[in-house]
Parts: sequence; structure tokens; C-alpha cells
Amino acid sequence: MEIAADDPTDLLEEALAGHGEGFVELRFHRRRSRSIAVEKGRVDQARISEHTGVGVRVLADGTWGFASTDRLALDTVRRAVERARQAARAAAPGKDERVPELPPVELARGRFESDGYAELLARPLEESLQTVIALEARARGASSAITSAACGYNEIFEEKGVVTSDGAKAWSRLVRPEFRIHAVAQKDGEIQTGMESVGVTGSWDCLFRQATPESLTEKAAQQAVDLLRAGYPEGGRKRVILSPSLVGLLTHEAIGHTVEADFVLAGSCAAGKLGTQVASELVTMCDSGQSEYYDGAGGTLYVDDEGVPTGRTVLIENGILRSYLHDRESAARFEVAPTGNARAWEYHDEPLIRMRNTYIVPGAATLEEMIADIEDGYLLDGPANGQADSNGEFMFGTREAYRIQNGKLGPLLRGVNISGTAFDVMRTVDAVGREFKWDLGSGYCGKGQPAKVDAGGPWLSCQVIVGGRSA
Repeated sequence: MEIAADDPTDLLEEALAGHGEGFVELRFHRRRSRSIAVEKGRVDQARISEHTGVGVRVLADGTWGFASTDRLALDTVRRAVERARQAARAAAPGKDERVPELPPVELARGRFESDGYAELLARPLEESLQTVIALEARARGASSAITSAACGYNEIFEEKGVVTSDGAKAWSRLVRPEFRIHAVAQKDGEIQTGMESVGVTGSWDCLFRQATPESLTEKAAQQAVDLLRAGYPEGGRKRVILSPSLVGLLTHEAIGHTVEADFVLAGSCAAGKLGTQVASELVTMCDSGQSEYYDGAGGTLYVDDEGVPTGRTVLIENGILRSYLHDRESAARFEVAPTGNARAWEYHDEPLIRMRNTYIVPGAATLEEMIADIEDGYLLDGPANGQADSNGEFMFGTREAYRIQNGKLGPLLRGVNISGTAFDVMRTVDAVGREFKWDLGSGYCGKGQPAKVDAGGPWLSCQVIVGGRSA
């Protein structure tokens, strides 16, 4: 009996009949992707791929066993269950610590689907290709200073069915389109780049709801040209206003990972800090499987890969650390409810604790009020690169910086590096903007395997170390 092309959960449920001892989790996963990349007028990539299979986890003798199969038939799924059980029992004698009994939780049942799936699946790849070719040419032609450009478009279609021996039976379907445009400008041996990217969960119209692809292209090209004549900022500890994209990067990389329960158990800087003040009382931070404030956040997820519904988890409330992010196992260890953060990239990957949509809750200040309140500082926008560690220490690059003096915004400066310790920076927050934006939906989180996430928030006023130089 082959798995149906649509909802496979009835077959998975049948495969569980007479499954034997222990907890069993079956996860069907079909991932289709269509990718286009154009650079310097050449089509570098036009690719369609698909991966389909079933991942199986069995909890036996206090140990997880995992197996997978890409042969989607009832007998092969049942054999995979037995292989996973054998793997668990073989590993159990070498385990110093056993997995506790999984906590009871209201598991997901039913069908869940995002907007745009059928629409994008029906959109011809040739139509998207011609759009990307035209936009790359538009970027190269935006200025005589532009020497090269690259444009890319990607779609990820996902179908998942999760069935567990303790009651989950959920099927979900969603699509995540992404768009990127990159321009390089050169003058007198100086090279600068401009880049814009967007990513959502939803339709083509959702992808370009806030800005058209043409305006994003023009913005990237203009940014590269403008940076050629931009000056340099002064370094030191400065009061800054971070854009929603930088707020998202900070909350995801420098804070979000430290509160993932597996990292907490390994000794992250958030360990033992529940109930303590870790940020300004103006700061409330959440992680949600839903797209809060408006639809389309790139990490939207209705059901996690253990069959747990993905609601909103308040991580920091008015500066107080309230929760970690959990799968079912870590929730059992901390004696709390799971938060719906178990995610696997492919059918042959085991679920890990991962973020979804992570953000700072907006406040009451306007951007104009925040600028007017700074005597000497910077407004920073556009994440460029960076890193953070389990202690919350971070260093991020920014693409754009504007000097603020006596409450007035100055000209564009070349992007700077910012650094600090995340919780220390969060304690210096003195204003939180009222405008909210998801701004990292085109990115991927890496933690052994990729994950589609999003992050954002409002404009945020705080203090960081700014890396500058002399002109």
C-alpha cells in the first residue's frame, strides 16, 4: 500500500497498529524546492528538487532510536519502526542518563495549510526566471558605477504528516518563497555592495507586500553606489538605534540560542536564570510558530515535528526571563510543558530544538522621538554578517550607519561592526519603537541542520560597542 500523494496520516496511523512497546513517532515529509539564480546576465542555476520519506523515532528502554525510509509503503514503514526500536535497545546499555517519561500534552489533530501553496505551485518556473533575469539586468543598469549584480529566487514547498502512538495525527502544508538581489559598485579601486532580501510563508503577493521587486532592486543598487562616498563612524561605546532587522538578528543569534533548552542543559548563559532580571523592563521577547502582528513570517509553523501545536512562548516578560524553548524530552527534564520547538529539516533528520519566529514586542515610541532623544549616537540598519556564542557574546556587521547628533540624523556612513553581551545590551534598552517588522525571513538558522526561521521587532534604542575607524 503506497502513501497517498496528499494526506498520508491514515497510512501512518495504520502502520502504528500493533507497534509494540514504547513510544513511536512517525513523520512523513515531502520537500520540493525550485531555485533560480542569475549573475552578470548569466543563468547560473535553474533547479527543481524533491525529497520524500518517513522518519521514525522510538523511545525504548529510556533511549531514542531513529530510522528512516524513502520507500513509502506500509510494510517498509513498519520495518523502519522495528529498526528504530532495535537501535534504541542497542544504545541503551551505554547511556548514563535515560530519557524521562514524556509529559502529557494536547497534541495536534487535523489539517493545517498556509496561503499561497497552490498558487505558487501553479506559477510556471519560466515566468519567475524571466522576472529574475530582468531584475538582475535592472540592477546592473542602475548606475555606471555598478560593475556586477546577482539575483536569486527560491521556493520551498513542504508537506508533513505527524502521527504518534499517544495521539497526534496532523497533516500540514506550507510554502516559503525567498528573493535576493545583490549589487556591486566600484570607483577608484573602492568596492562596495548593496543587498536586499525578503522571505515569507505565503504567496508571491505576500513576498512583495511591503516593497515591489523593482524597488528592492533599485534600493540595493543605490545602497552600493552611496556607500562608495560614505565616511566612517567613530568607535567606542555608543547609544544606537537598531533597525528591526538588527533587533531580529540580536534576538535570534545572541539570545534565542541561549534559551534553547538543550543549550541550557549544556551550560548556556541563560542556565539558572529563570525568574531573574535579564533585560530592561521595556523588553518583552517571544518565540512563536504563528506570524504575530501580520501574516507571512518566514518561520511560521502550525505543528512541530513531534505533533505539538506551535503557540507563542514568552521568553522574557518586562525584562524577566520566564521560559526556555522545549521539545518533549527537555520539557520532561524541566518538568514543564513542551513549547512546540522540535523541528527537523528532512525526513531523515531527527528533530532538534529550534526557534520559529523570534521577536521583541513593540513599545510606544516613534522613531522620530527616539532620534530626537539622542545627543550623540548612531542609527544602524542592515545585518551583514556576524556570530554569537553560548555566553551571549556577539559581533555583528551592519551595512548602513547614520550619525545622530543633537537629535538630528546625519548622512550615510559605511556600515560598522557592533559587539557586546546580549543580556547586558538588553539591560541598556531605554526606548522601544511602536512599528513592528519581520525582517529575517530570507535567512536560515544552522544548528547541525538548517531551519527556516524569521525574526524582527521594532526600532530599539540601546548601548553597544561600535567598531569604527579614521577616514
